[in-house]
Amino acid sequence: MIAAIIFVLLFIFKDHPTGIGFVIGAFCSLAAGYIGMRIAVIANVRTTQAASYSRTAALRIAFNGGAVTGLLVVGLALLAVSIFYTLASKIVGHDMAIRSLVGLALGASLISVFARLGGGIYTKAADVGADLVGKIETGLEEDDPRNPATIADNVGDNVGDCAGMAADVFETYAVSLIGAILVGALTLAGNPAAVVYPFVLGGISVLGAICGVVFVNVANGKPTNILMGAVVASAIVSAILFWPTTHYLFPHGVNIAGETRTPTQLYLASVIGLVMTAVVVVITNYYTSMHHAPVQKIARASETGHATNIIAGLAVGQHATALPVGFIGIAILLSFHFGGLYGIAIAVMAMLSMAGIVISLDSFGPITDNAGGIAVMSNLPKEVRGVTDELDAVGNTMKAVTKGYAIASAGLAALVLFGSYVEELKTHVTRNGEPFVFQFSLTDPKVIIGLFIGGLLPFIFTAFSMDAVGKAAGAVVREVRRQLQAKPGILTGQDTPDYGTCVDIVTKAALREMIVPALLPVVFVVAVAMIKPLGPVVLGGLLVGTIVTGLFVAIAMTSSGGAWDNAKKFIEEGNLGGKGSFAHAAAVTGDTVGDPYKDTAGPAINPMIKVVNILAILIIPIFF
Repeated sequence: MIAAIIFVLLFIFKDHPTGIGFVIGAFCSLAAGYIGMRIAVIANVRTTQAASYSRTAALRIAFNGGAVTGLLVVGLALLAVSIFYTLASKIVGHDMAIRSLVGLALGASLISVFARLGGGIYTKAADVGADLVGKIETGLEEDDPRNPATIADNVGDNVGDCAGMAADVFETYAVSLIGAILVGALTLAGNPAAVVYPFVLGGISVLGAICGVVFVNVANGKPTNILMGAVVASAIVSAILFWPTTHYLFPHGVNIAGETRTPTQLYLASVIGLVMTAVVVVITNYYTSMHHAPVQKIARASETGHATNIIAGLAVGQHATALPVGFIGIAILLSFHFGGLYGIAIAVMAMLSMAGIVISLDSFGPITDNAGGIAVMSNLPKEVRGVTDELDAVGNTMKAVTKGYAIASAGLAALVLFGSYVEELKTHVTRNGEPFVFQFSLTDPKVIIGLFIGGLLPFIFTAFSMDAVGKAAGAVVREVRRQLQAKPGILTGQDTPDYGTCVDIVTKAALREMIVPALLPVVFVVAVAMIKPLGPVVLGGLLVGTIVTGLFVAIAMTSSGGAWDNAKKFIEEGNLGGKGSFAHAAAVTGDTVGDPYKDTAGPAINPMIKVVNILAILIIPIFF
């Protein structure tokens, strides 16, 4: 069906293949979001039922629900890009097909920004509003049906954490694949294997992801160990299969920048991507799991007040940037050594090829979270909620891990896209018969101006995103208070809350508030390109500035948010006074601050960075 739609559109509008690519990318991103949300809704109930039997059964059901989403999203990305590229090559030619892929990437990225922002505003406005009034002011349990915002909160988990996440990872995967294809086509022209190789890496890792899913369904032990074992198993299978594939496609190596690179060097570049996945998973797990020092430090800080909890959480997030960025630098250095810019592209694609198993981990979190909500609202025994709470704490860490993975890969992918921007600019200028004089030197004031503008963008973007959540959450708080005051019988069970009003508030807020931040990257790029005294050099600086500050801000926000959430869970397990204590109240405050950090502003930076870079490539023929 996908092939038929693409073929018909390309045949009818063959003079505008980039626009068709944009439509296909946007449609597939929406489809990925719908798939993620639909599967999660089905898995929620089944996980609750499984939790009444055993922890292992619940873990497997929740993970398998996430695995359906993961494999479908990865398969959709590979199919959309490969079918579009194949059909476009036959209809409009190879060169135009390659350039048209940028349109597909832009469509996927723009929809992903809207999905991440809209879903994040929806879910976190409901979550914050429900927690502030329900837990702190009235002492209600999590997901208590007497809370008027509880349904909006549960719906939001599916909208933001499942639909938004699936659209986000689809976009990250597709854009990384397209970036690798662009680099291969621009730097290794005449070598078809350079374009095919990224597709093959993605296909092989689907087999690795399936092996990871099988591992979860046969292994026994602690949930965290089982899930981490699945990632390791998937990576090992992929690493083994990459070796013969690389040597088959590049039997004599390739010539990059006048230097011959052997098949073994290209293989090592792909292994770097797999190793980076493991590194990011381990580091993020350390900073966000309740079993390690950073989260416990935040929990202990809660004993002295709300402010000290916030201070500790901010510090943990900022500490959490050092190791990932350091390893990203090492990965860039090594992969460039093995294969130049194409080596970096291979490493990025190998890292993103693990998306099938990683999305499975990410979906596991909201599925177990909503399973706990269903257990409470169905009046199931407390033991069932105990099982789902344990898995939910693991799920919080897994969500933070996958966000760290997506952000780290986005930083590497954006670097590849920046390289593609320079190569495409060079091709465009020389095609017009002019000498290529693009100089990107830090002694040029234009570059510094671009770096400042680009560095500013993530801060403005996250500011609007946080404001949006704050406004919507405030509206939810006021509505919950109004209902509890107007109908005191709600708390005694004599009256039924009006759940629909809270759902309506967050739905309208999400649709309204996401527009401005989502359009910011487009406005910045087009404005810089339109102002003639600025030009391609300033735009290049803007791209680099956005990558650098965006990477730091995103990692800090997602790590802080995940740590705050699990610090609350750590106290709720009975530590430091348990539920209802002063430390618990402070931890709830930290969690509500961390919610928009980790589920709205932080992860939305990921597609925003790529929108900026993709749009810059796309507008080269228009403005330069």
